[in-house]
Amino acid sequence: MDMQAAPSARALDMARALVRMNTVSRESNLELIHFIRDELARHGVPSRLSFDDEGRKANLFATIGEGKPAGVIISGHTDTVPWDGQDWSVDPLGAELREGRLYGRGSADMKGFIGLAVAQVPAFLAADLPFAVHLAFSYDEEVGCFGAPRLIADLRERGIKPLACIVGEPTGMVPALAHKGVYRWRCCVKGHAAHSSLTPQSVNAIEIGARVVGKLTDMSERWRDQEPRYEGFDVPYSTGSVGVIEGGIADNVVPEDCRFHYEFRNLPGTDVAAMQAEVRAFAETLEPAMRMVAPDTGIRFEPICETPSFLAREDDVAVLLARRLAEAESTTLVAFGTEAGLFQRAGIPTVVCGPGHIAQAHQADEYVSLVQLAASERFLLALTTVGVEGLV
Repeated sequence: MDMQAAPSARALDMARALVRMNTVSRESNLELIHFIRDELARHGVPSRLSFDDEGRKANLFATIGEGKPAGVIISGHTDTVPWDGQDWSVDPLGAELREGRLYGRGSADMKGFIGLAVAQVPAFLAADLPFAVHLAFSYDEEVGCFGAPRLIADLRERGIKPLACIVGEPTGMVPALAHKGVYRWRCCVKGHAAHSSLTPQSVNAIEIGARVVGKLTDMSERWRDQEPRYEGFDVPYSTGSVGVIEGGIADNVVPEDCRFHYEFRNLPGTDVAAMQAEVRAFAETLEPAMRMVAPDTGIRFEPICETPSFLAREDDVAVLLARRLAEAESTTLVAFGTEAGLFQRAGIPTVVCGPGHIAQAHQADEYVSLVQLAASERFLLALTTVGVEGLV
């Protein structure tokens, strides 16, 4: 095989080792985190772990070149989505190589990139770079970006102020400047049960919930029809959708409870707080009539996920750096959410650029091509040729 069409054996072995570990978000990621920690320790690089409340999951942060100027963060998430119910032709944890591809859950999203980054540590050390390279690997990105805020808070407490962050999500190695936000809520409707023959004495939680769902549909249609377009996105306007709904216990019992989940994927620059405030305001108009029947009824909202939108400028230092490392003539936008907006909100110039394509992620027989992995390895190794002047 052409050497340009495959990553180094060390990098590929590292990526395959990570794919073989089950880090579905509902599981612990500590096997993978401890594996990376021990690998870094073999090269004299210490790691700092920040845990979730239960101690079952951890972020890992490591600095190559402690004491040097703040440098570059190489960022990735360690968790994956599940494969329940998907029709795989290979073992999701098998890390099988076939026809120039690495197969397995997380191969594209995004253990391939993390494995490549860890494999370059000896090269980063040997290059004696004039700036630090930070490895930042998080937990629970797939279920709400819950790990990254703790990792970023840890950086702040330690006074680390990186000059750029590269989030290695699958962009086909084309630097991505923007993505939408992803915000999710659970709406909980408390009604009042009664026999279905006595509906005037009840508050039907499902019917109230349906009216809120209808409001969400109206809002989504308004954005579709009236919101200014942001060209470059697959869907160039903000969207809303309902994903899960539950309620009721029997056909002849007016349901007391209804719960549903909904999300907004908002364009950069739009006010998601105002979007949610509109939903709350509508819900409040329904409550007086509910409470005339039963005072303990009502509607409440619980946040599930808050992933801010991301928008960088073409002349941001992180974008310029990524274009240089990737030898990219153009940039792109991506439809999916990432942790980039969190790093950007922390004041760190950020770009999204990594191997593979999102079309292969989250699917049965997920894969990343070896060509893409090789391009990503060249991208990472190109950091060893960048002077401090390339970061300012």
